[in-house]
Amino acid sequence: MKDKSNSAPFASPLSENELLTLADNIKRWGRELGFQQVGITDTEPGEHSEHLRRWLDKNLHGEMAYMADREALRRDPTALHEKTLRVISLRMDYLPPDVETVKLLDHPRTAYLSRYALGRDYHKLIRKRIKQLSDMIIAHTGDRSQRPFVDSAPVLERAFAEKAGLGWIGKNAMLINSSMGSWFFLGELFTDLPLPIDTPQTTKHCGSCTACLDICPTNAFIGPYELDARKCISYLTIELKGSIPESLRGLIGNRVFGCDDCQLICPWNKFAKPTDEKDFSPRHGLDNASMVDLFLWTEDEFDTKTQGSPIRRIGYERWLRNLAVGIGNGENSPQAISALRGRLEHSPLVDEHIQWALTRLDNSA
Repeated sequence: MKDKSNSAPFASPLSENELLTLADNIKRWGRELGFQQVGITDTEPGEHSEHLRRWLDKNLHGEMAYMADREALRRDPTALHEKTLRVISLRMDYLPPDVETVKLLDHPRTAYLSRYALGRDYHKLIRKRIKQLSDMIIAHTGDRSQRPFVDSAPVLERAFAEKAGLGWIGKNAMLINSSMGSWFFLGELFTDLPLPIDTPQTTKHCGSCTACLDICPTNAFIGPYELDARKCISYLTIELKGSIPESLRGLIGNRVFGCDDCQLICPWNKFAKPTDEKDFSPRHGLDNASMVDLFLWTEDEFDTKTQGSPIRRIGYERWLRNLAVGIGNGENSPQAISALRGRLEHSPLVDEHIQWALTRLDNSA
């Protein structure tokens, strides 16, 4: 039997049956391209845009001015891409196989980096795959107005993913899937095709559980579904450009790039499956690296070893800042003291955190 998905392009405009067939094909093509799930929704973010407005009004976004500056674009996808009628939401798992997680938290010598950052930068890989999906759609429908996005534009991606049926936004503000947990990336394809819409996820299956809120090392959650980014370790180690507040440094432990605690504790992540994507496998031993060894990287080594990595975005100075805090929260050893002293006079920002670490280690002796 001839595969209809490989037949000549559909006529324009497409009939209802053709759109149904196309939606099924899009989901199959997405899976063939390495996505674990594909859903389709409209362009209305609904209650999520008002939630964003209230969050911004409370200044919970801290120094992330771009959140407020581009709020209007987040509220209305057609302002970002004019002819958009549908948002195709895609999920790709990223948890590498055989990577230790919980045992490394607050380890006195080993650095903990958020598991999404151990391999290559996901932006390019996922954007390329979505572009391939877009090309496949165009090959079957003729020229279209479409645009791919991967966490680098003002898109309420979790809101649209929830509306597309990919999961629900949990109390930790992460999207959670009842079959796969939350260890995944999201991407979107805005399209002018009037595709049939999938059933949205309307039930939040967190129940009375508050494990994610309770486990947060810095108590960054004001309450369910509401995060104060200014206290979040991911914000402090990645987004914050200046000094980490001294009152929070001791709570960060060994988390030197991002934080996964609220995912690690989530009961739904017992269903998470390891990824087959080789690009998400750890590089340069970052899944089990000594904080002192990472702190001793020269700037050239940092540039070389973070090439193509999401870690590159924080730059060498903030890398040293974060590691100084991590070492200060670790064990008092000759190696730690020597490494810290050897980096003094690097910059006022790094020196401030080194002096804090030296004082903390001295007090722990």
